[in-house]
Amino acid sequence: MATPKKKTSQSRRNMRRSHDALQPNAYHECPNCGELKRPHNVCPKCGYYDGKEVVAQKAKEQSED
Repeated sequence: MATPKKKTSQSRRNMRRSHDALQPNAYHECPNCGELKRPHNVCPKCGYYDGKEVVAQKAKEQSED
């Protein structure tokens, strides 16, 4: 089994790990309804993508009491 001849310094170890940090999720505002959505995805609220309705949304049924 291979064994390192020299101890890896903290600086070199941390520089190697510099790309391992978690990145926050990106969100953009939907130009149609203003809801936050992931980029390059259909808006879950209005169903629009790139200015066109891609997914037809069900009409909200209001219960009459």
